[in-house]
Amino acid sequence: MTDTTSLQPWDEHNRRLHAHVHPPDWVNPTPAPRYNLVVIGGGTAGLVTAAGAAGLGAKVALVERHLLGGDCLNVGCVPSKALIRAARAAAEARDSVRLGVKLSGEVTVDFPAVMKRMRRIRADLSQHDSATRFRELGVDVFIGDGRFTGRDTVEVGGATLRFAKAVIATGARASAPPIAGLADVPYLTNETLFSLTELPRRLAIVGAGPIGCEMAQCFARFGSAVTLIESAGGILPREDREAADILRTALEYDGVKILCDGKDLKITRHANGIQWQLGSDGCVRTGVADHLLVAVGRAPNVEGLGLDAAGVSFDKKGVVVDDFLRTTNARVYACGDVCSRYQFTHAADFMARLVIQNALFKGRRRASALTIPWSTYTSPEVAHVGLSVGEAKSHGIAIDTFTQSMAKVDRAILDNEDEGFVRVHVRKGTDRIVGATVVATHAGDMIGELSLAMTNQIGLRGIGASIHPYPTQAEAIRKVGDLYSRTRLTPFVKRLLAKWLAWQRGGG
Repeated sequence: MTDTTSLQPWDEHNRRLHAHVHPPDWVNPTPAPRYNLVVIGGGTAGLVTAAGAAGLGAKVALVERHLLGGDCLNVGCVPSKALIRAARAAAEARDSVRLGVKLSGEVTVDFPAVMKRMRRIRADLSQHDSATRFRELGVDVFIGDGRFTGRDTVEVGGATLRFAKAVIATGARASAPPIAGLADVPYLTNETLFSLTELPRRLAIVGAGPIGCEMAQCFARFGSAVTLIESAGGILPREDREAADILRTALEYDGVKILCDGKDLKITRHANGIQWQLGSDGCVRTGVADHLLVAVGRAPNVEGLGLDAAGVSFDKKGVVVDDFLRTTNARVYACGDVCSRYQFTHAADFMARLVIQNALFKGRRRASALTIPWSTYTSPEVAHVGLSVGEAKSHGIAIDTFTQSMAKVDRAILDNEDEGFVRVHVRKGTDRIVGATVVATHAGDMIGELSLAMTNQIGLRGIGASIHPYPTQAEAIRKVGDLYSRTRLTPFVKRLLAKWLAWQRGGG
């Protein structure tokens, strides 16, 4: 039976999840003489690779030692978004008076019920990633520790799997940074956070990236006293600074105490919980929390895979791959978090599709050609795709930038959700999009239109010419197209148009 640390409490929902993604009575199949593809790792990257290849007629083996579905299903996207939705409902009820709706009585959050709902939904969704489903798709599913024993062999459970090609898709795990005293106290990561059954009265979070910001706002809305600690210059350090500032204001409105530029962080045990101490804004600050969440630091899962035996190079960042996702062993490829700086479910999905083409059909698709958006699912959401201003400058790309405030978008005003903007960067003098940031209630949904435009080389002129339904918040993207079109009306063009219209008035 696998370690069920991340599946607590051991209730009916977690038992059902476990039965799907790590069946305790599973019997590994008899290996085929040789596989077209052996996939090690059953997270998003591995599942997409295995299902896609089997669907094309390949003989595929899938090896997973822990839980099929990986981080996304078990300790990532699925549980976190279930909690975020509940937290948003609580905030909407709290703020309903802004819309003229008055609720009688106090808005309270039943945290155990919120967590139970999350576990139920997670178990429901786990059927899609189940061992049984993949067996029905024609995949030989092996539960156990897989490791390379040669350049074209993998061993699992005493059986040897021979392959023409293999894919390493073992993902990454939470890995705490070197913080003084951290090893001496109990702390949470994304792998244990979703096992909570009682709401922390005081929660300290180290790391103000996407996970830290999402969970800080979420738990503050549930009623925890949340302190968010970040050593960098501000929250979401990879994002547009104006976008981060808007989110910071929103977090503080929800009650999150934010300490940025934190230096010399120390963690110690305290009679009343866990004490933290750091320097911030020239002062020494201290506090005590009931729980500490470490939301920074990831390490690739490369240990115990026998990579040396396979001739596969790796380092602290993960498996080394070229632009075709091929390792130093030409028979072996890798995809997903174990080899990519883009540690997102959707990135793993599309890298897996690329690997199928390159590994099985001698494709030459490049990972660098993928347009990968991402979103932080706070309120408002912050989504991004392509280059930032700084990245464009470092690449020597001159840009023009067009920004549409959500405060001038009718639907955003009507929804009382007018904090934010759509900002698009284009190559200077053209309408070709090189990057964009969206800050809006549903920015994660809206960024897809800009990703589509970049992937298919649709410029701002084409977006501006596309009719969007009114009123929608996505109309802000079309308005950015209008902003670009207005720049084409130069003084010279205006003079020509004026002369033409004057000629018409004269009976021409």
